[in-house]
Amino acid sequence: MDKNTYNIKQNKKFDFFNFIYSHFFLYVILSTIFINLTIEILGRHSFKGGLLYLFQTPMVFLYNSLIIFASLLMTYLFRRRVLSTFIISMVWILLGIINGAVLTFRVTPFTGQDFKLIKNGFSLISKYMTPVQIVFLAISTIVVVGIIAKIVFKSSKYVSKTNNKIMIPVVSGMLGLLILLTKVNVQAEIISNNFGNIADAYKDYGVPYCFVSSVVGTGIKRPLDYSQESMKEIMASSGEDSYPDESQRPNILFLQLESFVDPTIIRGLSFSEDPTPNFRMLKDKYSTGYLTVPSIGAGTANTEFEIITGMSMRYFGPGEYPYKTILREKVAESTPYNLKDLGYTTHAIHNHAGGFYGRNTVFSRLGFDTFTSSEYMNINEYTPNGWAKDSILTEKIMNAMISTEGQDFVQTITVQGHGSYSGEIEYTPEIIVSGVEEEKQGSYEYYVNQMHETDDFIGDLIEALSDYDEDVVLVMYGDHLPSLGLKAEDMESNSEFNTEYVIWDNMGLEKEVKDLTSFQLSAEVLNRLGIHKGTITKFHQARKDSFTYLADLNKLQYDMLYGEQYVYSGRLPYKRTRINMGVEKIRISEISMKNDDTYISGENFTKSCNLYLNDEKVDTIYVDDKTLILEDRSLVHGDKVNIKVQSESGYTLSATNDFHYSESINEMYLPY
Repeated sequence: MDKNTYNIKQNKKFDFFNFIYSHFFLYVILSTIFINLTIEILGRHSFKGGLLYLFQTPMVFLYNSLIIFASLLMTYLFRRRVLSTFIISMVWILLGIINGAVLTFRVTPFTGQDFKLIKNGFSLISKYMTPVQIVFLAISTIVVVGIIAKIVFKSSKYVSKTNNKIMIPVVSGMLGLLILLTKVNVQAEIISNNFGNIADAYKDYGVPYCFVSSVVGTGIKRPLDYSQESMKEIMASSGEDSYPDESQRPNILFLQLESFVDPTIIRGLSFSEDPTPNFRMLKDKYSTGYLTVPSIGAGTANTEFEIITGMSMRYFGPGEYPYKTILREKVAESTPYNLKDLGYTTHAIHNHAGGFYGRNTVFSRLGFDTFTSSEYMNINEYTPNGWAKDSILTEKIMNAMISTEGQDFVQTITVQGHGSYSGEIEYTPEIIVSGVEEEKQGSYEYYVNQMHETDDFIGDLIEALSDYDEDVVLVMYGDHLPSLGLKAEDMESNSEFNTEYVIWDNMGLEKEVKDLTSFQLSAEVLNRLGIHKGTITKFHQARKDSFTYLADLNKLQYDMLYGEQYVYSGRLPYKRTRINMGVEKIRISEISMKNDDTYISGENFTKSCNLYLNDEKVDTIYVDDKTLILEDRSLVHGDKVNIKVQSESGYTLSATNDFHYSESINEMYLPY
């Protein structure tokens, strides 16, 4: 074959990137439709579901297509249009893939706020995926990155020779049109900017629109009628501070139960024995009701935020976590702050990592004095999928209360009930579940057995508190329903946003049955105790039945977090606390040499304690809460030693003082 014949055949070969370059506008239109449809198919885990979305809601599909089209149209501003179009297209497709993957593990879709949880996500991946799946994911990622790199290299060769400046008004006009259409569609109720259920919103209003909204729509928007005068009226209607004498104030405990609900209120299920006898007994004897929470299947930190602050998540951006946004910058008035003013010591306890959701820093902006996370616990029992069991929390709660002479406020967050609820986990179930499809039975059975063990913990805690010689009120509630695909029709409450609460006490409080929202619960409990203190607490207590209740709550939250803080006369009276990690202080008391090993003796050591010798981390053997061993190494006079409590990722949560070793007296001494 001669050279000319070869070149002719080469020219006849279809060049994909040359086609894009030559028919660029057509490619943008076709890519827009393909990307939008692909994203929705992935989000619904169904090809049919994606097509139904297209044909049943064509206006919504068209609007979301315009969002994608506008982003691709901006590539006209670049000389390497083919390359930039490919990159933007891949970003959209990647969004669809990630959203589809996330929805296989939880009920809520992927939002802009999840970028701030990536670090936490990596720490959880082993609890949701098997080692084989993790390896497959890693290999797939490498392959995809390689393919993308190759395409980027080839597409970068195509450079536009036209003047891109003439497209600036066209692109600007398209973006302006998109903003206008958004407002028109919201007014026409084709889409909404208020996501009551973010999972349903993604299906109803489209992934592109909802995701973009979650990125740009953080915080609380300024209410139209917000003013100093309106805030004065709200404050005047909330009443004055009042509360009982110190001798009549009880210890107040809130217990947030991960994914907890009495399984017997799930319709159609049958059990070989009562899965939650303690919780059901408490519901019969003490105040109880349904609790409307802000999310389903996930969002623990947002229920927690509503309970602690009394603020409603409905006014924040879609998918937003205040723990990851405003509370990284500002202090927020809360029940802990209000009770600290009355002499309470405030504690937070969680049998999971202290850095998860940034709690180790956020809790200092919510008024907590101490925070005991899993790094300060010697946890020996874990669920089959790796979550700490809740049984250890009884001891930690009692230790927090015993650590002070006065009254305590304790906010405890459990973790045992966390998903995923895989039916493939090998264990011997104590309770057999029936009444559910065969392919779901294993998942339901695993969940129910975890609830049964959490219920055992509740029974142990009640027994310990019954023997406590001070007045105690314990508020227990589920943070959200489990990620089992439960719908409103599956629940006796006819809502997938309803869990339950119970208020146990040793003071003889009268039983009441009342349905509440999670942002009302703390105010309701304090009201029953005669404690009327705190800006939002008093507002809920005085105004929950008023016609403008929710509108005024919106204004109040905006003023406190984003506005002029008129309720504080322009100056926030609360300061960030110097939070102590752990109630039981970690101490080094003695260092001794045995053979060639160094023994570190002290108090309250955990497996998260790492020994640092002259500022260098050294490997030790954890023996028990009083002993660490440094093998095959002896100290010399003047060596500096301290212990740092660190997370699995190596983040330091706290550290002991630096000490220096004295060879002559074989003990530690403080440096001069």
